[in-house]
Amino acid sequence: MPRITAAVCHEFGADLTIEQVDLRAPIANEVEVTLGACAVCHSDISFAQGAWGGALPAVFGHEAAGRITAIGDGVHGLAVGDHVVVTLIRSCGHCDNCVGGKPTLCLTPYDGTAGPLRAADGGPMNQAMACGAFAERVVIHHRQVVKVSRDIPFDAAALLACGVITGVGAVVNSAHVRPGQDVVVIGAGGVGLNAIQGARIAGARRIVAVDLTEEKLDIARDFGATDTVLATQDRPWRAAKTAMGRGADAVFVTVGAIPAYQDAARYLGYGGQIVMVGMPKSGDTATYEPVMMAAVAQGMIGSKMGDVVIQRDIPWMVDLYQQGRLKLDELVSRRWNLDQINDAIADTKSGSAKRNVITFNIDPS
Repeated sequence: MPRITAAVCHEFGADLTIEQVDLRAPIANEVEVTLGACAVCHSDISFAQGAWGGALPAVFGHEAAGRITAIGDGVHGLAVGDHVVVTLIRSCGHCDNCVGGKPTLCLTPYDGTAGPLRAADGGPMNQAMACGAFAERVVIHHRQVVKVSRDIPFDAAALLACGVITGVGAVVNSAHVRPGQDVVVIGAGGVGLNAIQGARIAGARRIVAVDLTEEKLDIARDFGATDTVLATQDRPWRAAKTAMGRGADAVFVTVGAIPAYQDAARYLGYGGQIVMVGMPKSGDTATYEPVMMAAVAQGMIGSKMGDVVIQRDIPWMVDLYQQGRLKLDELVSRRWNLDQINDAIADTKSGSAKRNVITFNIDPS
């Protein structure tokens, strides 16, 4: 079984270790992708800290892009040499949710410990989030990849695997924001900036970004925010409503912080909805007063991965990028080598980065 270099989590909350692991060849319906880039997502960090449990040892990483280097039986429409975005959205294609157009909610479970990874001594190795992309190569189900143009750099393409589709998708697929509506985006990090981009693309009238730092609010304006509100001020929802002239049609909570969820309803107008994107750790709770929301027809919805259909939505977003209407290159804060991954994680946890990206030295041809 071929060996690859990967960043492995042996203990929740501890540094990842760079080591050799075994990766089997693709079997039926699988492809092998040699990676060019993998971004560091807050979900990877939360998993590695034990926020949502999971089996160890594990290889995390799920926001990647690269070149197909091997194909198993039964794969159609993909070829060795194709450049692809690698996602964690593993859909069976035949359960009720998949056939109903909701592949992000696929009902067929996946056991990462029974996947293609093994420790060098033959012991178990969890392919976390059905990806395991903090590594030189991955073997994944063919439905998890989307072919993209060779003109797109791997580091930019990788962002389409999670942060971009989650933010843009939450706006266009989950909330169905229409031209002329007003939105509030709480959190101007990687996902929040893409929700802001999504609102701009959807034709929102006012896009109010709310964050804890002025630096992030300045960046939010570059991505399409029409107004910004510092979350540390007294009753920031009042400033947001002043900017919009009314309450919001949709409020996107893009961070996993309970205070953000606790205050989200305060930004809403009549008939507005909270779109829950950011994921707090298991056990965290927020409280609401149902009578107030019922009285003015407000609601709450969850948005998993932007409710995307990757084979439909990623090509559309690639086209927007090629037109200059969707920012990808500007989302990359810094590029790191795999052996610097713990530093990249620490920088991501500091909150200053839009997206840190691990890059691999591969031939793009």
